Amino acid sequence: MAIAKKITINDVALAAGVSVSTVSLVLSGKGRISPATGERVNQAIEQLGFVRNRQAASLRGGQTGVIGLIVGDLSAPFYAELTAGLTEALEAQGKMVFLTQSGPDGENMLHRFETLVSQGVDGVIIAGSVDRGAELRDRAEEAGVPLVFASRASYLDEVDLIRPDNMQAAQLITEHLIRRGHQRIAWLGGQSSSLTRAERVGGYCATLLKYGLPFHSEWVLECESSQKQASEVMTGLLRQYPTITAVLCYNSVVAMGAWFGLLRAGKQSGEDSVESYFEQRVTLAAFAEVPDAALDDLPLTWVTIPAREMGQSLAERILQRIDTGQVTLRNQIMPPRLVTQK
Repeated sequence: MAIAKKITINDVALAAGVSVSTVSLVLSGKGRISPATGERVNQAIEQLGFVRNRQAASLRGGQTGVIGLIVGDLSAPFYAELTAGLTEALEAQGKMVFLTQSGPDGENMLHRFETLVSQGVDGVIIAGSVDRGAELRDRAEEAGVPLVFASRASYLDEVDLIRPDNMQAAQLITEHLIRRGHQRIAWLGGQSSSLTRAERVGGYCATLLKYGLPFHSEWVLECESSQKQASEVMTGLLRQYPTITAVLCYNSVVAMGAWFGLLRAGKQSGEDSVESYFEQRVTLAAFAEVPDAALDDLPLTWVTIPAREMGQSLAERILQRIDTGQVTLRNQIMPPRLVTQK
């Protein structure tokens, strides 16, 4: 005997010719739905025999206790830390997190969002690159679902957003190097297509100009987050520009590679004394997106981007939106912190 196929909310949306979020609105009685659309959805529900058990149960209780989280790339250290801080804070409040990934380029973002809405989540958090933020904001508003964004860079306008201050972080660490006497500071790492890198390089350049120091475009080098490539680029940089006294690294992976490159630059000279000369003369500094206790044990200065704290702030914000219904949009900027060598 064949088992009847379970009718889902996606089937109803397809039959009615509307989005999943529109079906959810009809089921919940929320949002702005025209009578004609509501009738079309209800007809599809009746014809297909859709059972509203889970959706109706959650609606009767008012809230499901579940928060949807869409992450672009969970393997990225920043978003892994952010997710850890978010889930820890939400679980402490008795909430659960429904986690899904949209893909590094956000190619599945809209579909993931519709799926979360169809599951009746109390709110949605989107962490990562979003090209259609305004569209998602409007869909969330129509569905009556609180939506908060988190990003490594400030590319979104007119949305509820929490982000780090990349420019201030770069200014903070560049100024620290200058106050230690460095005047010839290079940059290593990141790709030119990265908005996060652009913000950090902007802060680095602005600080050099503020102190009347020269900016040399040939000292700003791209590099993948690869220890091997960073080591090779660092070695080449010191060979070509031996007067450089400090290098600011895009992240901890690049910093580790730069350190190996620093050692390599001395060893390849064929003189034992040169190795120690490079180690003493060239100072390394880097951005980090992990807690202080997890920083690599390298002799360098860090500026930390508070990803875990951002996750905790996201939890507070989404719970506030859910509990109060407040829709005032805010752009909350998380300050960086300098961690110097002991």
